[in-house]
Amino acid sequence: MEQEDVIVVSGVKKKFKVFYDKGQSFKERLLFKNRSHYEERVVLKDISFTVKKGEAIGLIGHNGCGKSTMLKLMTRILYPDAGKIEIKGRVSSLIELGAGFHPDMSGRENIYTNASIFGLNKKEIDRRIGTIIKFSELEEFIDNPVRTYSSGMYMRLAFSVAINVDADVLLIDEILAVGDANFQAKCFNRLQEIKARGTTIVIVSHALGQIEQICERSIWINDGKIRAEGNPRDIHPIYMEFMGNNMHESPAVAAVNEDRHGSGAARITEVKLIDSENNENEVFSTGSKMVIHVDYTCDTEIKDAVFGIGIYKTDGLHCYGTNTKTDRLPEFTIDGNGSFEMSVDKLNLLPGEYTIDISIETGDGVPIDHYKSAKKFVTFSSISDSGNYRLDHEWKR
Repeated sequence: MEQEDVIVVSGVKKKFKVFYDKGQSFKERLLFKNRSHYEERVVLKDISFTVKKGEAIGLIGHNGCGKSTMLKLMTRILYPDAGKIEIKGRVSSLIELGAGFHPDMSGRENIYTNASIFGLNKKEIDRRIGTIIKFSELEEFIDNPVRTYSSGMYMRLAFSVAINVDADVLLIDEILAVGDANFQAKCFNRLQEIKARGTTIVIVSHALGQIEQICERSIWINDGKIRAEGNPRDIHPIYMEFMGNNMHESPAVAAVNEDRHGSGAARITEVKLIDSENNENEVFSTGSKMVIHVDYTCDTEIKDAVFGIGIYKTDGLHCYGTNTKTDRLPEFTIDGNGSFEMSVDKLNLLPGEYTIDISIETGDGVPIDHYKSAKKFVTFSSISDSGNYRLDHEWKR
């Protein structure tokens, strides 16, 4: 049964007045009338798309392309000049850090205020406030005025409220870029849980790796129009190549093809899969050991490198993904030739054909070299379990 459309965006247009030098006082405006000259800048030019119930999509594009404006239109912070936006159900949004918080009120008081904006009554907030405070990890500071909070503490409180209002639609604008690595990972894991429960999610982010892990579709907005949309792993390489060519980056960027994207400051040169006998192999039994060995080279020192691995079935199903940042390892400094390994003691993938994506990124999620389908392998098993994974288990009676 096909899921219903929860978000319908039809022919949306939006423009803004950009003043050259607008007077700030009545006197200035009266004496210097020419300062009120402005230009009309069209940000969105006939945008249309739909999002189905339970689907997660990512909006991507360079700064100023209109993706954040699109999200603000969806939250009704702004209204379109033309076109229509229909959203079914309760909407929760993380658009601007701490939006709706009163600086002189305590964290606890702001939870009640912010949650009520999302449509919860006092009894509903009373039932959830313990969960909200616990997730934010702000128990010690929850009764302090939020003006005393750091930006990371604002983020924790805002995110904790937004994900605990049982929203049908969750809208997020770069909010996962705030906070320490541990809390980012915690937020990302919670997003995956929310998505699994059927919440529709729209994310605006420059962290393409995050979008690939949680979203079924990416919509690339360029010059106020949808340039392309589809599977993130198909759209992102095209987007990165376009950005590289238009920003006149190094020749390494211009050489990006459909299987690779990134700045080109480092390049993955070889990927090997090693079995339990320490032999290079591409066939593994379910439950056996596998070591993923990656060689790379880089022309310049990179101080905040993050290594990542993604495993997919050949039909595109995302089976697993992790990186050194998610695993709470320190960021690495790389220079010249080097290598890294990820060891899997028990490869609990059921029989099938799989591909591995390898990535090197900066600490803030900018791709350096994302190598799509860098290596293929096959798993086999004499056990007739069904699904994609074999869980370690034990029967008792």
